[in-house]
Amino acid sequence: MFPKSIIICRMTKSNEIKGVFAAALTPLNPDYSPSLESIPLYLDFLACRGCHGALILGTTGEGPSFSLKERVSIMQAAIKVREAHPQFQLLAGTGTPSLEETINLTRTAFQFGMDGVVVLPPYYYRSAEDDGLFFWYASLMRRAVPEGAALFGYHIPAVSGVPLSLDLISRLLEGFPKQFAGIKDSSGDPLHAKALGERFGEHLAVFSGNDRLFSLALENAAAGCITALANLISPKLRMLWQAYQQGEELEPIQGILSKGRAIIDNYPPAPSLLKYLVSELFDFDRWPVRPPLLPLPDHATETVMSDAVALDIT
Repeated sequence: MFPKSIIICRMTKSNEIKGVFAAALTPLNPDYSPSLESIPLYLDFLACRGCHGALILGTTGEGPSFSLKERVSIMQAAIKVREAHPQFQLLAGTGTPSLEETINLTRTAFQFGMDGVVVLPPYYYRSAEDDGLFFWYASLMRRAVPEGAALFGYHIPAVSGVPLSLDLISRLLEGFPKQFAGIKDSSGDPLHAKALGERFGEHLAVFSGNDRLFSLALENAAAGCITALANLISPKLRMLWQAYQQGEELEPIQGILSKGRAIIDNYPPAPSLLKYLVSELFDFDRWPVRPPLLPLPDHATETVMSDAVALDIT
């Protein structure tokens, strides 16, 4: 299942991982198997629309719905985007409830040349204490993350049920300064975004997972964003990123992003909505979602398209 020797490899400094990342969709065939030939084509589309990189196998990419063998094949397919876009940065979601499986996936991700991994906490035991979570992440980094490679914790408590506390983050950063690079913050909580900036500043690479909070996160030392909306309006996310770098006004662009996020939040689950809109607006196949997710219901399509056209997301 896990390749024993892989010649593809690159090491990206964690402080070089920044900017606008798409929480990329995973193209599927009608039988729900990964459409491996479509994956690099879709990542090429994201690169051409202004994304600095993409996270594959995250929540929007339905990562936990795939077997370990499928995840490896998806990573291998994704790397092909570098043939056309050698600087395009790739992060892989490698977290599972099993420490051993997470170790194997993480090793494989770095062997394939991923720039970093984004790792959910072990999400079955929701009462796990910080000491246990620290031991879990510490074991992972000692056994699977080379020095200088980048591991990002994934803070999405509404989905995982296991928050990554500020104290836990501090312990991981102190204990593994050359491996623990940062956090994908998908809490959607503006107070938490501010707290991360106040406590860690630029010592921790924080990626906002909520488009509504992108400008706030940047103003609180965030390194960028990894969002579902980047599948649709990454040019506007890139505009906000550039405006921040140049000290320009952020609110007009942020207003558009907030309206776009509202569309996603109004029609959950996000992969179903996004796969519909990507097919309608950008001429990709209508990729299915994996059960237990269901496709966007027919009765919602007209309203969704009306909202998307009003936002001018193309």
